[in-house]
Amino acid sequence: MTIVVRGGLRALTAILLSTGAAVPAFAQAGATAPAPAQATDAPRADSALADQTPRDESQAVAADNGSQVADIVVTATKRETNLQKTPISISVVGADTIRERRVQSLLDLADGGVPSLRIATFEARQSALTIGIRGIVPLDANQPAREQGVGVYVDGVYLGRQHGLNAALFDVERIEVLKGPQGTLFGRNTEGGALSIVTKAPTGRLEGNVTAGIGNLGAYNTYAHLNLPEFAGFSVKLDGILQHQDAITKNPLPGQAGWGYFDRQGLRATVRWKPVAGLTNDFSYDYGIDKNTPFYSQLLNYNPNGCLSGGSNLSPLPLPAGSTCVTPGTAFTGTQGTVRPLLPGVVVNGDSLMRTADIGVPQKKSRDKTFGYTNTLRWSVMPELEIRSITAWRGVDVEQWDNSGGAHRVPVVNLTASCTAAAPCAFSRYSLADLTQRQFSQELQAVGTVGSIDYVAGLFYFNERVSDDAATPNSMGAVAVLNSSNQVVGANYVQIPFCTASTPLFLGKAVNGCSIDRASRVRSRSYAAYGQVTWNATDALHLTVGGRYTKDKKEGELLFSRNINYRADPVRAAANGYKPLDESWSRFNPLAVVAYDFTPRIHGYLKYATGYRAGGASSRTSDYRAFDPEDVKSYEAGLKTELFDRRVRFNIAGYLMDRKGSQVDLSTIQPTATGNFNNLVTFNAPGTTKIRGIEADITVNPMEGLQLGASYAYTYTKIPKVPVTYSAFCTGVGTPSTACTAAGQAINTTTVPQQFFIVFTPRNAASGSIDYKLPVGFRDASLKFHFDANYAQATQAFDQFATKADSSFIVNGRISLADIAIAPGSDFTLSVWGRNLFNEQYVYRRDPSNSIPAVQTTPVTGVPNILLIGNNGGILGDYGNFNTPRTFGLEGTVKF
Repeated sequence: MTIVVRGGLRALTAILLSTGAAVPAFAQAGATAPAPAQATDAPRADSALADQTPRDESQAVAADNGSQVADIVVTATKRETNLQKTPISISVVGADTIRERRVQSLLDLADGGVPSLRIATFEARQSALTIGIRGIVPLDANQPAREQGVGVYVDGVYLGRQHGLNAALFDVERIEVLKGPQGTLFGRNTEGGALSIVTKAPTGRLEGNVTAGIGNLGAYNTYAHLNLPEFAGFSVKLDGILQHQDAITKNPLPGQAGWGYFDRQGLRATVRWKPVAGLTNDFSYDYGIDKNTPFYSQLLNYNPNGCLSGGSNLSPLPLPAGSTCVTPGTAFTGTQGTVRPLLPGVVVNGDSLMRTADIGVPQKKSRDKTFGYTNTLRWSVMPELEIRSITAWRGVDVEQWDNSGGAHRVPVVNLTASCTAAAPCAFSRYSLADLTQRQFSQELQAVGTVGSIDYVAGLFYFNERVSDDAATPNSMGAVAVLNSSNQVVGANYVQIPFCTASTPLFLGKAVNGCSIDRASRVRSRSYAAYGQVTWNATDALHLTVGGRYTKDKKEGELLFSRNINYRADPVRAAANGYKPLDESWSRFNPLAVVAYDFTPRIHGYLKYATGYRAGGASSRTSDYRAFDPEDVKSYEAGLKTELFDRRVRFNIAGYLMDRKGSQVDLSTIQPTATGNFNNLVTFNAPGTTKIRGIEADITVNPMEGLQLGASYAYTYTKIPKVPVTYSAFCTGVGTPSTACTAAGQAINTTTVPQQFFIVFTPRNAASGSIDYKLPVGFRDASLKFHFDANYAQATQAFDQFATKADSSFIVNGRISLADIAIAPGSDFTLSVWGRNLFNEQYVYRRDPSNSIPAVQTTPVTGVPNILLIGNNGGILGDYGNFNTPRTFGLEGTVKF
């Protein structure tokens, strides 16, 4: 089985198709805020306290008539509850919404269909996603010893890494977006909330569906789902996925991949066993491969801060009044160094996505492999008690090949006659990395009702092992073209050898043979016990209290840093201040809720909740700099209503969140045993970070067949200013200031209060949608129209820079001739779809780090304080990534 799956996903999926397999149509139950809930969007019953028989789409929880909003069932409290009566701010993305918006992976939710949910790529890579809710958005959770701020779950199983999150979605029933801290029921790393993906269970009936489609950019997709008849208490469901898109930006270098490409394949098998009444066991296995390339990082401007060339450390150029040629956190009074001209042929374009790169560079396809087993047992012991066991083992393997920047980022080439064919001047930073992650989790739950008391209690264990490595060789060289006077008049670009050695210590394919920038290994263990009790004091008043105790243990080691093998050379490791990570943290996270039903259709609540994100260490530092957890407290008030004979659903929530120990990132200079280097230091900001917000959504059914939806999120964030201190190093290369002081050498320092920002969190964001269904009187068919529009205000993409990316406004649509009867029990749907219909182009990630002077650290004789003088020698310009251009296509679905 494993050999067949690993070697022939396309072939096996073809077998599923040939046998009539059903498509993994991201089936969701009940869409709310991001898209109106449809009567066909019902979730399966996944509680033994409820009906254990899965519902199909025709058995949705429907309203009294076609003009009323449909009920929506969620499991945010570990039991099935009506969305409107659940005292949590939740958005539910249902199957209809996923289909209409053409959400193939989580990254397709980045356009803002749920305004308070923010999704972006880490750097330009499709391999890892940054996911945030309510302003809890970590900049760099890409390291093994760092954690996410939003927990991502699939069928109740926590996913430990942000790697592999952009894999193709299987047959999803719904995605619940739980907003605000979920530390009591969901645990650590759910400060901002949780993203809970619920897949469809086997039905025990012979049925299925197949979807196939084509689109521009060479896109094609196939989804297949097959439910087999129940036999001897066993029901089986098989899912297969193929998703493909050619490169968005072409690579001029022959034989190399372009940028923005993906090819995703996946298989999933689920077996449900019901040996006796009240006992259900679900076992599933999934395997997916995602081959992709990063999005193109293009140069948006050149020397945008107007930094001046010339001067020296002894005679710097004074900064003109109002100059922006200053690095945040510094007190520059002048600059020195030459701002070099662009290489010949380099294109500066900050207005539109480049569809063909200016200079071709080597680019291979990254490869993400995700796989795992999940076993969920539900035993209804008695009417008052259900016991559940969720056991899972999962893994992620990543090979990263990211050469998206080419000549648009450092190193900056000083093109002179010395750049020869024998010694080309190197550029094109190729970011290579490997990651291997394995995790095991076990959760036991007791869920039930005794009289007027609803209760949930649980035990949780999580064990994760992660290792990674990274290298950044230069892959291209510039060769100067000279005229007869030996003057530079142009350049030729050639590939240069890189990673030609052998690194037998590493199994990773991407960095093998390279000089290792960093490599680390981490083991994380988490133990928790939790409970939550709701007292239904009256028919209208509901009081909830809960708490979770968590014990976290994290052990990690830095294996390599700047090609120093720390195990083989402990002396130099110690000289760099290296200390392995061996830390434990414990937290108690309480919760209290008062909910009141003013009428059967108007519900209000007050909620106090807490959460925390575990600490760790930064492998991007030579000393493996450790940092502590961060904690958040949230105060929330909400109102959920259904008005005008249930033709209008309006929900609103306001919240105050205070976060202490905010983990922020600072790019700075660090001394090592082999010299100074730029690194990313993570530390806990002092003071209290304030996050304030309002969320509202409305669904209106003005007439039968027509549904209008809108949602809005206002998010205010403020991190107190952080004093940032830079120190000059003494005459010994890479000598720390402590050693300098011991030797009696004076050390200059500067300390400047610096403002940090929460990334990818717009102050204002909104989404609206319209869905209309019109019967056509032909074979039970109907015309369906869907359009949605999504807006987000401009926001920062890096927490240490005030520079913002662009605002966005994206419109998507689909028109379908749906449910055409082709045989008894079978129908066909034909759709045309489009994403980003107006071809809006905006920069979602803007990096200003290459457009500001560098901080100098090596003292110069005669200069009183070199930290006041910025170096312009590495200035190029802002570079960034544009969103995906307009895509469109044709799709057909057969249900049987």
